[in-house]
Amino acid sequence: MNDAARATGPMLPPTDPPKSPPPQKEPVEAVGPRQPATRPAGGVELPRPRMVIRNRPTRALVFRSDQWAPAKAAAAAVETVRGWGYTRISTDDLTACVRVLAWAAVGAGGRRLSLHLADQEQRILVLVLGHAPADTGEDVLRVLGALRSVAACGTDTDEEDGPRLWALLEAEPRRGPVVTSPRPGPRRPLR
Repeated sequence: MNDAARATGPMLPPTDPPKSPPPQKEPVEAVGPRQPATRPAGGVELPRPRMVIRNRPTRALVFRSDQWAPAKAAAAAVETVRGWGYTRISTDDLTACVRVLAWAAVGAGGRRLSLHLADQEQRILVLVLGHAPADTGEDVLRVLGALRSVAACGTDTDEEDGPRLWALLEAEPRRGPVVTSPRPGPRRPLR
């Protein structure tokens, strides 16, 4: 044996594992498991629920947003509702309702408008989507509220769909004055 091998001893594997590099430090902005996540000032923002209509006859129609869309939508709505067996519904009120909603959607400036119809227990839901961000005025609600068949109406705005305008019509209209204005405009006294 040579002197160098005797001085260091026999060759054995090391007893300690090799040192691994230290883990990288996390950035200062990262939230650790012990730190609570920060909440927005207005509270937790939940995703907006999509409108869902189930277990009833429905019809969805899409029209190009132009000056003829309200008349086409009204004619399609009357045909659909007649096909569902509603013979006593006021076609004048249904036509005026769809035209008012469609004119408001066309005025929003989108490229298309969607008409959704649904049936439940002697009532017809009419929903129009404008597919463009716009503000809907109170004139639409005032005109819709004056129609004899309208039980309820409202507006809502969605980032994706734009203004949502809706009305719920009774299959048998209540008695009262008839409004013939198909467009929302300045308020005129009813006669």
